Amino acid sequence: MRINVYSIEKTQEKEILSIIKNYQKMIAAFAKIEDRTLFSKKISAAQNKNDEKEAKRSYANLLEPHLGRYNVALHPAGKQIDSFEFSEIFKYNSEINFFIGGAYGFDEEFLKKNQKVFSLSRLTLSHKIAKVVLFEQIFRGLCIVNGHPYHK
Repeated sequence: MRINVYSIEKTQEKEILSIIKNYQKMIAAFAKIEDRTLFSKKISAAQNKNDEKEAKRSYANLLEPHLGRYNVALHPAGKQIDSFEFSEIFKYNSEINFFIGGAYGFDEEFLKKNQKVFSLSRLTLSHKIAKVVLFEQIFRGLCIVNGHPYHK
């Protein structure tokens, strides 16, 4: 199984990167996982102008080439699920792409190109915290599917 996590980020903090790398090592027992951060001058310009529509479109333009067989966008208005429902996506897909947008989230056009749109919480999470939660839930989901006791 191959899992890719794409996020719109300018930089990664060492502490957050360390936590993510730790989860990547644990996930490696079940799947190959890549953490891919993307950013562009167009995104920077749109965000600096506080142009929500342009920012959302610039995120989509950068992420759309990475859409694959099975795609999951994280979005505040997405469906809220528990860890067991989340784990179901690992049962039937050999390649999964997760997308974390920028400060303005995603436009509807990009969301429609994903097979699932999930919300990690009703709370507003910073992108770095959302990414850590996602990596933990990926590990938890893979443990559930593979009968590993971590999730209990």
